[in-house]
Amino acid sequence: MVSRGQVVGAVLIAAAAFSVLALWNVLGTVLFAITIAYVLTPLRKQFRARGVPKQLASVATTACAVLAVALALAPIAYLLVIRFGDVVTAIETLPDSIPLEFAGFTYTVLLSDLTTFAIAQAQQLGTALAASLPVLLIKFALFALLLFALLDNEQNIQQALLGSVPPEYHDIVESLAESARETLSAIYILQAATAFGTFLIALPIFVAFGYDAAIALATIAGILQFVPIVGPTVLLVALAGVELLAGDTIGAVLILVGGGVLIGWLPDLLIRPRLAAYTTDIPGSLYFIGFVGGLLTVGSIGVIVGPLAVGLLVESASIAASEYNGGEQRQLSDVYDETRQTSDQGPSATGEDDLGDEGSEERLDESSDHEDDR
Repeated sequence: MVSRGQVVGAVLIAAAAFSVLALWNVLGTVLFAITIAYVLTPLRKQFRARGVPKQLASVATTACAVLAVALALAPIAYLLVIRFGDVVTAIETLPDSIPLEFAGFTYTVLLSDLTTFAIAQAQQLGTALAASLPVLLIKFALFALLLFALLDNEQNIQQALLGSVPPEYHDIVESLAESARETLSAIYILQAATAFGTFLIALPIFVAFGYDAAIALATIAGILQFVPIVGPTVLLVALAGVELLAGDTIGAVLILVGGGVLIGWLPDLLIRPRLAAYTTDIPGSLYFIGFVGGLLTVGSIGVIVGPLAVGLLVESASIAASEYNGGEQRQLSDVYDETRQTSDQGPSATGEDDLGDEGSEERLDESSDHEDDR
């Protein structure tokens, strides 16, 4: 027999599907706000644990998120708006042709058509950005408002989602939720910190090599850190190719090898171990598939949705494997351990104290939210 909670869950799913259709043009903004709210839930709980009122805690958490997003977008805006003219000028200064000598023969590589095409694309990109600026500002405001609403109604959303799932399956939902949190934290916290560290390391290196657009190159190197496996290596290979075409073989080797070690490898060595608690168990190859597949399927938001989908798939496969292969043995072992612990230590050792300690903070936060609502 279908329970009332399952009917409510079906209604919730239908309403969510209708919302996706109705908000399709801003779906990326909505998904971005949902994932950010999910990652920042522990921060809001820390505010609440320090006695901050419910709405003020949501406002403070939202302000932190908006500031972080603004700081993350600032280098990109700097590159595409402030230094945009310098990018076009740099393209225009490229030679029309490059002569190459090999085995006594001279080959001429024509770059004039490629230069014209690159300038046209750059100008088209600048025009598109200028035209879409009002829309981007509206989406940014929508992101802030939606993020506040999600954080302020966290307990209601959580109860609505769990209420539609039978209690015996709550452990599966919690495992998937934890996997999603770890994956999103790895994307937002780990990758962002590594990208910022890459920018700080790359900037003096590009200055030392004498590049005029050192800030722009360091910004590109930091952005490329979000691309798994490849990273800023693509930029270093391109710069080495430019140096090689210019006849500077030593410079090409230095930027490729030295830059590869300092820019491509050093940030991972310095930053990732210190943030290891936020990493996931997703292999790099699967993460790359999720990144590229999500980007090609749903656009820029796929950078987040793709790895998240892969992370949930890996966790679901792990749950299924443990359920089918070792579920029965695990249940028998748990029953035996529970019985033995109860008989040896008495009824107080059934784990109720541990569960109470583990969930006390969450229940305190929930009760405080309800008091504030009243």
